[in-house]
Order: sequence, then C-alpha cells, then structure tokens
Amino acid sequence: MSIRTWILLILLVATWGPGTQNAAADSVASGARRHIEDLVPTATIHVAKTADWVAITEDAVWVGSTGPNAVSQIDPRTNTLVATVHVPGEPCAGLAVGHGSLWVPLCAHPNSLVRVDLATREVNVVPGIGPAMREGGITSSPDAVWLIVDRKATLVRIDPRSGEVRQRIHVPRGSYNPLYGAGHIWVSRADGAEVTVIDTESGDVTAKLPSGPKPRFLTFGAGAVWTLNQGDGSLTRIDAQTRRVIQTTALRTPGRGGDIAFGRDMVWTTVAKTPLSIVDGHTGLIRCQWTGPGGDSLGIGHDAIWLTNYDAGTISRIEIEDALHFCERTH
Repeated sequence: MSIRTWILLILLVATWGPGTQNAAADSVASGARRHIEDLVPTATIHVAKTADWVAITEDAVWVGSTGPNAVSQIDPRTNTLVATVHVPGEPCAGLAVGHGSLWVPLCAHPNSLVRVDLATREVNVVPGIGPAMREGGITSSPDAVWLIVDRKATLVRIDPRSGEVRQRIHVPRGSYNPLYGAGHIWVSRADGAEVTVIDTESGDVTAKLPSGPKPRFLTFGAGAVWTLNQGDGSLTRIDAQTRRVIQTTALRTPGRGGDIAFGRDMVWTTVAKTPLSIVDGHTGLIRCQWTGPGGDSLGIGHDAIWLTNYDAGTISRIEIEDALHFCERTH
C-alpha cells in the first residue's frame, strides 16, 4: 500500500472515529444558536432576590429562592404567584415532589430538610437530616425519599410518613445527586465520571457506569438516564436497560450550576450564559440553543418550560410549542 493511501486512511479514521457523534451534534448547535431574547416568554414572574430550583405538580409550579428563603407557588392557569412559603434556611439542593409534599433540602446551621404539605402549605422539619452540600439533589420513589447526607456520600432512604431513616447506602465519594427512574436510584458522581445504580427494593448497588466528566444534574426519559456533565459541557445518554452509554452530545456548556429535565420527547438543559438548549430525546442531536443572560434551573410541565433567571429572581413561562416552532423556523 502506498504512503498516500495510508495517509488517506488515517484521515478517514480521524474524521469518522469515536468523536464523530459529538462533532455532528456540535455542528447542529452552531447552526441553531440564537439569543435568549429572541424567545419571548408568555409570562415572567418575580419571586425574590434570587430564583433557583423548580418542581412541577399537577396544579402548580414551585420555585426556591433567597431574599427571602422560601419556596414560591405559581398557578400555571393564571401565571401568577399565589403563595410564598418561608423556610428556615436556603433552598440549596434541589426540590422533590412526592407523598403529598414538596421536599426541600436547606443550607443552614446545620443543614436540614423540610417537607411542605402541598394541600396546607404547612412546613415541617425532618429531624436530624440535611443535604451533604449545596448543588446536590433529592428524589422521591413510590415508597421513600432519597438524599445524600454527608461528605462520605451516604445515601439515605427516608420514610415519607415518619421522616425516619430506613436505610443507609454508601456510594462513591463525590456523589451528591440521586434520581429515581425505572425502579432504580441513579446517583451521579460530580467529583468523578460515573453514575451509581441502586435497586430500590433491596438498596443494593447493582452497577457503576461511566459518564462524561463531573456529571451532576440528571434526568430520566426515553428509556435512558441523561447526565449534564459540568467538566466539559456534554450530555451523556445511558440506556436504562442495557446499562450502556449509547451517546455523548457536545453541548459546549461547561461550568458550575445548571439543570436538566425531560419532556415532550426532548432533553432540556440550562446553564449560565446558555439559558436553554433542546436535545432530541431519540437522536441525541441538538435542536436549538439560546445564549445570553439568565437560566440556571428549569422544569417542564403544563405545556411549558419554566426557566429561572437566578440573579433577577424571576421565573419565566415559555410555551414548548413556541420553542419547537422557533427551532423549525431557524433550521
């Protein structure tokens, strides 16, 4: 074989090697970038000095805040703030809905966990329990609430009626964010590059799966777990059945903070300076990406994207159809 032929083969492999999927997704992102001001919200609601963490229920949207330390209830029928529920600390590690309550981890002295009754808005402290650190997470399964409670990465199974810890499970240090999906708890390791899988019936660790670097926030949809990787700004897709990484998408959004959610067969992400990205839940390709101010947390529900602007203390309602139609017009 001639030297020229060898060179051509090497170039071909370099072009179509393992990084092809990322490069293809990246090119789509470049052609679909717009400024966030191009996407006009239906409503923008001011809740406090800052706005962070979003949870969706059947009849409400909840958002955490500081100034005051609270969780605010928004009526999605009228797009109005209907209640501000004060809590004894800063909501700092996600929100979870389950068992008739909103579960709110707080950074305080010491860190703590409260449950807000969704019917009465009554606040009750769960004794002796709090998040390991800020930017963690909390999740609810059919029989429990799950939270990482210390720097040793102890995952606790909390009885939602009594508030007692029923089980303690040790996962790799640097893991902070649990997510329930398909009968398992999936825990991302923000100080590494992996996801730990726990069986919810036994509490046994059943797998440790690779991900992108520094995965933190994660969501479940289309039969997969999706991790937003802060190390390189990528999105990893893990098949929930085969337990294999089937795709990595280059979002080009590295850095701290951010959020991720699944809805309408799409993965939705937000980080500072890139408030919104849409990734197709079937192909893993970026549909659209908006840059500019705002962002940091989001929720999908009531046919809308609920996107916070942390520094402005606001949450905006953007109709999903508007966002998707915008993508179709700009491609």
